[in-house]
Amino acid sequence: MSARNPGINLDLQWVSRVRVNSQAVLKRAQQIEGRKVNKKQWQAAWLLRAVTCIDLTTLAGDDTPSNVHRLCLKASQPIGPELLDSMDMKDRGITTAAVCVYPSRVADAVRSLKAANSSLPVASVATGFPAGQTPLKSRIEEVRSAVQDGASEIDVVINRTLALTGQWAAVYDELRQFREACGHAHMKSILAVGELGTFTNVYKASLVAMMAGSDFIKTSTGKEAVNATYPVAIVMVRAIRDYYLSTGHKVGFKPAGGIRTAKESLVWLTLMKEELGDEWLRPHLFRLGASSLLADIERQIYHHVTGQYAAYHDLPMA
Repeated sequence: MSARNPGINLDLQWVSRVRVNSQAVLKRAQQIEGRKVNKKQWQAAWLLRAVTCIDLTTLAGDDTPSNVHRLCLKASQPIGPELLDSMDMKDRGITTAAVCVYPSRVADAVRSLKAANSSLPVASVATGFPAGQTPLKSRIEEVRSAVQDGASEIDVVINRTLALTGQWAAVYDELRQFREACGHAHMKSILAVGELGTFTNVYKASLVAMMAGSDFIKTSTGKEAVNATYPVAIVMVRAIRDYYLSTGHKVGFKPAGGIRTAKESLVWLTLMKEELGDEWLRPHLFRLGASSLLADIERQIYHHVTGQYAAYHDLPMA
């Protein structure tokens, strides 16, 4: 991870000045989505970069120690060694960026990674994920509990009720308390953009989350009707750029929810490169929240190496 974002005092004047030109955002998103993707070995290299930025995630009601264990093994070795060998990448230490689980499964994930001699970080959702509607005291306690069990990254959800009613000082105060409860763990703030209504609200929520000390801002829980979209991402990454230009603090970005294909991962990398630059193409400043994306990337890499597409049952799943 990069240097922490310490946050700044809440600047409500800055927040109130925000206006987003929706048409310009949509046009820019179309441009990026329409870019031609790299082919052959260049595409394979970009796909490996995408793998290293994935927070490999399981957030299911039926999670068990055994499927978390499988997830951790897959995260530690996301691409088959014979495929990496064919690309001269076997000794490059290719892993995903982290594994992401519910707080009750953090200890299982830490145990599994330790047994696999892996130093991968464990991320945990918290604060009443996904709705964020539980009492503040229990949301803070959930953060502390996940950190205590070994999570080094905490994905918190903002209170959308406060955001939708313009109570930005209250949003800021809650996030500051979560940041304090995180201690040494990095904090990713989930905005749940599908529930914020407007691009202007998304930008304001991004700013307030960064002012409160978020190390990353994240689009969605993956449980909303609308999750990570390119227009919303452009609004969020431009907020990241403005915050960096104003404060000198770099904040990461994590799209999550509905990202399933290798091609989409290439569009996300293109967006980051064009909007924020090469430094934001690394896991300390960019994450892809995904559960099924890795399987499609591995199929594409298999095709690059062999000229054939693997059946899904030919590749070990998480």
